[in-house]
Amino acid sequence: METPIDLVRIENVIEEVLTWSRGQNFRGYNKHDGLNSPILARLCGWHKWTRILAIQTVMRCPINLRPLLLVPKTLNPKGIALFTQAYLDRYRRNGQESDLQSARALLDLLKENRSQGKWTGSAWGYHYPWQDPGFYAPAGTPNAVVTAFVCGAFLDAHELTGEQHYLGITREAIEFLLHELPVLKDTDSELCLAYMPLPMRMRVMDVSILIGSVLARYGKCAGVDEYRSHARRLVSYVVNQQTDYGAWFYTDPPGDSHITHDNYHTGFILDALWRYMQATGERQWVGVYFKGLDFYAGNHFTAAGAPKWMHDCEHPYDIHGAAQGILTFSRHGHEYPGLADRILAWTLANMYAGGGRFNYQIHRWYRKNYTLLRWCNAWMCRALSSYLLHRNNAGSPC
Repeated sequence: METPIDLVRIENVIEEVLTWSRGQNFRGYNKHDGLNSPILARLCGWHKWTRILAIQTVMRCPINLRPLLLVPKTLNPKGIALFTQAYLDRYRRNGQESDLQSARALLDLLKENRSQGKWTGSAWGYHYPWQDPGFYAPAGTPNAVVTAFVCGAFLDAHELTGEQHYLGITREAIEFLLHELPVLKDTDSELCLAYMPLPMRMRVMDVSILIGSVLARYGKCAGVDEYRSHARRLVSYVVNQQTDYGAWFYTDPPGDSHITHDNYHTGFILDALWRYMQATGERQWVGVYFKGLDFYAGNHFTAAGAPKWMHDCEHPYDIHGAAQGILTFSRHGHEYPGLADRILAWTLANMYAGGGRFNYQIHRWYRKNYTLLRWCNAWMCRALSSYLLHRNNAGSPC
């Protein structure tokens, strides 16, 4: 028997999360921000592998080392975009002008926090240096994923208000996405772009489809066709990488990453494909979409609703996976009855610390009972707001 969902409680949790996060000035710790520590930057910032060691140690430690290592709390543009969308969803539901004004203030904050540098157009990245086995990105380096999520918030605001300047910011970001990112594949039918404007060869699967969905939504909002071919080829590239059992690997080829079929990147791809189809009216990939949804529903959540880390690895239960499942399946209550409810009920029972904070992870033998503002609160605030929007049958740009 399904546990009934208390909608009033969800509204209260959203308000608690927004209140606590506002109290932090929307600044917080981030998953990969270990090198923002002046201590670790001095000791470990001199070489690729020492930088990786520093980041991974801070990220994987069962306790939050960041306060001890003097890591500052920073703005995360993706997190600000998610909070913006939560406010906009709440405005759609309740019509409270204060929610729209809060969203506008966060959009202004995003405009103020564009990445600085000799980039074409507007773009956003993370406020910490990031070392990966395949690249090193100094703090503030823009990237495709953050920029795509920020565009989503500006497009939502335009759709809701009709204000053209939000569309103009998105157009500036498209200039960055199409002209600054290395082209990794370019044929008549497929286009693949890199994650960052750096020399890199890794094809990260969600990047191209996120960009494609932004181009498609912009084209619909602006009433232009100039990006239609780019959008279709970007989406086509990712669609064509779906496995015969409905999944996507994190990279193409799969061996370029240890990540196989993880939870939230699967959700990113599905949500982006849905947004593309909604914006264009094209339906040739509906079968691909629902095949992917079936894989996601059947392999990334336990019977109780806990979010599995990967399709073949249950732990850790990560708050980002829970939020992504709620977002994706809230709009498919008919096809997957009760799934979003189970994920939501499990998450509130197991990962909400109260007082406006969601915890980070539950491992098999221990828990990470601390809050990363974007990873935990921003994602769950966005997920809960979207859930209520769909329950109210008010519609959503997702």
